Amino acid sequence: MSQQRITRDDIERSLRQVQSGVEDKVADKRKTILTAGGIALAIFVVLVYLTGRRAGRNKTTLVEIRRL
Repeated sequence: MSQQRITRDDIERSLRQVQSGVEDKVADKRKTILTAGGIALAIFVVLVYLTGRRAGRNKTTLVEIRRL
């Protein structure tokens, strides 16, 4: 049994294959996460706006001035 020596190039090639596979998966997930984050941010902004608008209506004081 002759054993082949594992060289630095063999290890580097294997690591590059694994890394390229992982990078592709991360790139696909990144798009999905950014899209979901953008939608969540838009919903949050709308909810904050509507809540602030409602609170503003409740706290607004109406002053009526009448001349006698």
